Amino acid sequence: MSKVCELTGKKPLSGNHVSHAHNKTKRKQLPNLRVKRIWVEEQNKYVTLRISTSALRTLKKKGYAKMVAELKNAG
Repeated sequence: MSKVCELTGKKPLSGNHVSHAHNKTKRKQLPNLRVKRIWVEEQNKYVTLRISTSALRTLKKKGYAKMVAELKNAG
């Protein structure tokens, strides 16, 4: 499974671990993803999404339809 949020498109970032001696090694910063079943009123069914927790908070505030519409308009 890919580590990408299905709504916002958040994906892993790459960077460096930096030690006290200033040695650098590669690392990944992963998004905080959860698998959630969400009831979609317009379609009258559940939709299973792999979604970041920040997107889940926004989804609870705005609703599925409004959030999807905003993301389509944005890009």
